[in-house]
Amino acid sequence: MNNYEFHSFIVYLLLYFLFRGVYIFNFQFTMRLILLLFCFPIMSSAQPNVLQQLLDTNSESFKAILAQPEKYQAQIIYTQIERNAENRPSFQTYEVGVDESLYYYPASTVKMPTAFLALEKLHQLQIVGLDKHTPMRNGVGRVPQTAASTDVTAANLLPSVAHYIKKIFIVSDNDANNRLYEFLGQANLNAALQAKGYQNSRIVHRLGAPGASFDVESNRYTNPVSFYTGEQLLYHQGEVHSMDEREWDLKNAVRGKARMTNEGEIINEPFDFRTKNFLALQDLHDMLKSVLFPENVPIAQRFQLSDSDYDFLYKTMSTLPKASKYPDYSNKEDNYVKFFIFGDTKDSIPDHIRIFNKVGWAYGFLTDISYIIDTKNKVEFMLSATIHVNENETYNDGVYEYETIGLPFFGNLGRLLYQHELERKRKHQPDFSRFIKQ
Repeated sequence: MNNYEFHSFIVYLLLYFLFRGVYIFNFQFTMRLILLLFCFPIMSSAQPNVLQQLLDTNSESFKAILAQPEKYQAQIIYTQIERNAENRPSFQTYEVGVDESLYYYPASTVKMPTAFLALEKLHQLQIVGLDKHTPMRNGVGRVPQTAASTDVTAANLLPSVAHYIKKIFIVSDNDANNRLYEFLGQANLNAALQAKGYQNSRIVHRLGAPGASFDVESNRYTNPVSFYTGEQLLYHQGEVHSMDEREWDLKNAVRGKARMTNEGEIINEPFDFRTKNFLALQDLHDMLKSVLFPENVPIAQRFQLSDSDYDFLYKTMSTLPKASKYPDYSNKEDNYVKFFIFGDTKDSIPDHIRIFNKVGWAYGFLTDISYIIDTKNKVEFMLSATIHVNENETYNDGVYEYETIGLPFFGNLGRLLYQHELERKRKHQPDFSRFIKQ
């Protein structure tokens, strides 16, 4: 029995006798009981930070990183999930290092809300015959935009919202994200996020567009987009220009000692992220929760999706590359976009472990937003984290400590919390049938 439990027991015992009117003890005994109550060390009734305790207990794996918050800027969010007899979940979240005002580059994690909102937009259009599988064509409005009307990785050789989302979650394809960004439009995309309460998020540019040089202004223009059934036009959206002038004041948005140009020249001045994407870790964590457990978040915060959309996302987000035929990603390792538990190992991911997630890595920043389940041992938890590894403080040079520091940090963190979840007692085991369809 710990101090808090002992303290609670003494209070209960004392109140029992007082309210029951039982006076079998004399005054001297009662005073001794009260003295014991107040002299015994009393624990705070505040919930202990389980995440911090676990990290402290296993400090050898995390000490070097957590002891240097200015250098590595690690942020971690861990959510425990309890089920009642009807399988309804409740949540307890613990945080370490989380700072919504601290800039980090979210990289490909921006693809997750972009995918969610693309499905939502299709749902809102309510056009007969238009759904996530409808062939989609991106046209060209101006330089440096490019067109997309075919996709050789699709079974029917045609792009669609559904096919792009598969490419986003299974291998984090940049072009697939950019096509959905163009369908949404910059201003509408961000307005939708802010309307849902994700105030610490902005998505203002395409990602890694090969052979194209998009600057701040050209990223405001998004391609014309059309949807067809055969040659029948179902919906057309012309080129859109966005003007989002929201002011952002984030710490460390200008950072480092040097940067490399796309031509390979080193410029000895800091890298400016003030016009780059940003999604607070808490926002990303909450976005994933809103799709996994929509009934447990406020209606205004949910994405407007159909049951088939949810089923599609659950399947796609947890699909390993080897399980995908269209597109064929059989040359990718299981851990290609699964950082937690498996990020630093080439081990195959067991069939009974499913990871619903989105990762991002660029400029020395690594991030993973995950919901992890073990169908054999009936374990589930949410885990999100980001870390910065850029020893030479030079950006865009491709020299980052992903393999030596970043991925081992994610692997160790995932294994630590997974082991804790295996040992943690649950009153009711979870039913995962919602996430895994037979």
